[in-house]
Amino acid sequence: MPSCSVVIRAYNEAAHIGRLLEGLFRQTLHDVQIVLVDSGSTDSTVDLAAAAGAHVLHIPPLEFTFGRSLNLGLAAAASDLVVIASAHVRPVYPDWLEHLLKPFSDPQVALTYGKQRAPASAHFSEQQVYYRWYPERSEPCQTHPFCNNANAAVRLSAWKAHPYDETLTGLEDLAWAKWALGEGYGVAYKAEAEVIHSHHETRRGVYNRYLREAMAFKRIYPEAHFSIYDFARMTSANIASDSWHASKQALLWKNLISIFWYRTAQFWGTYQGYRRSLEWNWSLRQTFYYPHGAAALDKPVPRQVGPIQYKE
Repeated sequence: MPSCSVVIRAYNEAAHIGRLLEGLFRQTLHDVQIVLVDSGSTDSTVDLAAAAGAHVLHIPPLEFTFGRSLNLGLAAAASDLVVIASAHVRPVYPDWLEHLLKPFSDPQVALTYGKQRAPASAHFSEQQVYYRWYPERSEPCQTHPFCNNANAAVRLSAWKAHPYDETLTGLEDLAWAKWALGEGYGVAYKAEAEVIHSHHETRRGVYNRYLREAMAFKRIYPEAHFSIYDFARMTSANIASDSWHASKQALLWKNLISIFWYRTAQFWGTYQGYRRSLEWNWSLRQTFYYPHGAAALDKPVPRQVGPIQYKE
């Protein structure tokens, strides 16, 4: 049995998947099974993964959902500890897998997820989103279901008891974590398990992503609500927060336009997804949307191991 299995979802990720595979082979944890679930790539994604020894599975594009592709990949996993990674992430440190899997030493833990950071070339607002969602300090006993399957791991035996919801338009990770907490399982956040996550989305791509996730959130929490007032307030608050942080880094004029369009697209998509819903939990609103305060950004915790030096 491998030390862990890694399930990668991919569609035309030839520009990124090579770095993820390189990062996997440079981990301190060896004997790793790699499973690629490809949803119809027309570039060299599948060839690159196969050359690296991955077990390749195919899902027709018309049948794709996030939950369905994950269920297909986890069904092929040979280890009870299964890491889930997007094809466009890459681990920062060689002990990424070790830290991501460490919370499973507690038999009650069913899910762990790690820190994500955007590359320097990403939209400034997206970088701020990652800072807000993924703090510098770990949380071994998380009480809320927020997590993200771009950089996560699940216990296979728990997944067998409750596979991912294949009907959701997104947030299958949140729905599964909500179930796990309800069943008495533990959810852990490991800041040391850090990856770089590359999105580089257009304005339309940002809008569609948040629209899709808002629709899914309303399915998971039927009482959810996001009014036109929430749209105006959240958009203005996040633009102000991003502008303040950009100004502190002498990056405001370079990023001002993208800050405005990114936050507008984000919350307009959210508003469209949540229309006609009911009021929803304030703590979840804080987790997903509310900007950092001026002094809320922690400094990274020093590491004893150097980062992976990727080939160009």
